Amino acid sequence: MTVPFATSARSSVGLEWEIMLADGETGDLLGRAPELLDAVEDGTVLERFTVTGELLTNTVEVTSGVGDTVAAAVDDIADAIAEVRTFTDPNGIDLLCAGSHPFAQWFDQGVTDKTRYHKLIERTQWWGRNMMIWGIHVHVGVEDVNKVFPIINALSVYLPHLQALSASSPYWAGERTGYASNRALVFQQLPTAGLPWPLADWAQFEAYLDDMVGTGVMEDASEVRWDIRPAPRWGTIEVRACDGMSTLPELAAVAALVQVLVEYFSRRIDEGIPLETIQPWFIRENKWRAARYGLDARVIVDHRGTQMPVVEHLRTTLADIADIAVELKCARELAGIETILTQGASYSRQLAVAEAADGDLREVVRHLVAEFRSGPTLREHLASGA
Repeated sequence: MTVPFATSARSSVGLEWEIMLADGETGDLLGRAPELLDAVEDGTVLERFTVTGELLTNTVEVTSGVGDTVAAAVDDIADAIAEVRTFTDPNGIDLLCAGSHPFAQWFDQGVTDKTRYHKLIERTQWWGRNMMIWGIHVHVGVEDVNKVFPIINALSVYLPHLQALSASSPYWAGERTGYASNRALVFQQLPTAGLPWPLADWAQFEAYLDDMVGTGVMEDASEVRWDIRPAPRWGTIEVRACDGMSTLPELAAVAALVQVLVEYFSRRIDEGIPLETIQPWFIRENKWRAARYGLDARVIVDHRGTQMPVVEHLRTTLADIADIAVELKCARELAGIETILTQGASYSRQLAVAEAADGDLREVVRHLVAEFRSGPTLREHLASGA
């Protein structure tokens, strides 16, 4: 199978943000996405952003246009949220984002009426019906198809870092799971989801697709659901490992980290420098550690088995890539990573709210709604640090 990789601008950025719809009084999820999408359809036809449905009717996904910078892509996301609020605010619907809803139950949720979603549920059964998960996707443009898998393999070393920074699913169906990111372990139960196979080049990816399509596992490349995957249609590498970010500045920070890492690896390829990779069993262990411990995880950072606290390795990495962030005009967005490291990721904030409220998870939902609505916009966040 020949799979063309589209032409895209190097290190351009696109963002996708999955958002929950919740009852403004109870905090429980609401299956109102079909109505919302009908209401905003006319107002979004000519916009750079899109607002679309997802697997469950309690979710909408907002998507940016292609941005030259992270700030441009995030501006699109902010505009999309504003458009969504033209329907949700008058109808008493709250918006929030995290990797999981603190107390919602799968059997109360509706599936979006699309053939692809019904086929997914029919095939995956209980696991599919339990996909009450929300995430972000970060696309970064790659100008040469021959760079795609070397960069994916190098970026896999940083999957636990991205997962720990975004971890926001400590609760599942009303229970404290003991994991910072329960979503990470739930999502990998879907066929073709989880860690990327360590493929060497595009030809091996095409052979993989031949095998999977030929045996009926999938219909095309869009059904590859890896934590990092190539997106041939867009000419990008797409990072899908992250839980849903709870605020816009956090979304911008993680997007900036992905963009700068991809550019960093691309430059090393240009210079003929081999990219650092680690064994697949180390990558798998790192994923579990980040899901379990979040920013308290110790991760394996090289092929020799060297271990470091993920926070320490992140700070070392940030120092190494700081100059590239300046060149890509995302240094201020990237500085938000230090804010997360200092103030804690969403999972730790949720746990603190629940503890202060004697375990009342409705207070956790109110906290997430307030963060999503009242947390600073990216412009305000950047202005405060100017």
